[in-house]
Amino acid sequence: MSAFYVISTPIGNLEDITLRALRILKEVDLVLCEDTRVTKRLFEKHGITTHMQSYHAQSGEAKVELILEQIAEGKTIALVTDAGTPGISDPGSLLISKIREMHPDLKIVSVPGPSALTAALSIAGVPTHEFIFLGFMPHKKGRETLFKEITSSERTMVFYESTHRILKTLESLIEHVGTSKKVTIVREITKIYEEVLQGTAEEILAILTLTPEKQKGEFVVIVSVI
Repeated sequence: MSAFYVISTPIGNLEDITLRALRILKEVDLVLCEDTRVTKRLFEKHGITTHMQSYHAQSGEAKVELILEQIAEGKTIALVTDAGTPGISDPGSLLISKIREMHPDLKIVSVPGPSALTAALSIAGVPTHEFIFLGFMPHKKGRETLFKEITSSERTMVFYESTHRILKTLESLIEHVGTSKKVTIVREITKIYEEVLQGTAEEILAILTLTPEKQKGEFVVIVSVI
């Protein structure tokens, strides 16, 4: 019986992949990738030659129908994202939902591994017995509401932010949170320039403003009680 594998891949360091993930990526008939150019680097690192197809946020209904047809033909397929776990702040969740609807008897298998969310929380030294993950902060609609929620919550709040908006986000945290909460930003986790900065939003903004190179990369932002 065919299966559909949801496989976590490295978030930076290409060595951060499980033996099971490597084996399955070599054994399946097809790997669906967010960006085949990114996945190709991983494949070249580990000697994987499996055929790839793209599947990403802009993939239309025709691509989904093609994937469903390939499943119906009995092909074993794996889904990966550019970095981390498919389906977490990722369009893979929509595809998986469609597969469950159209092929309810198909075995869908998680092959767990790297996640920027859990990796950042593991080294932040903040309360993690319960936390709320907000994904990527919206550009406009709903953004103000989420900052108000962050301000009032007693739980640790976590979200992703891009290099282009990290300063604006810290300014919003200064406005809403002030010095009442601890802010941790984890930048470029598992990569060469990995860095953790912790303090008030104002303190971190000052550091990033004085050292523009620290504004580059991908960020996990954690807001917690002091």
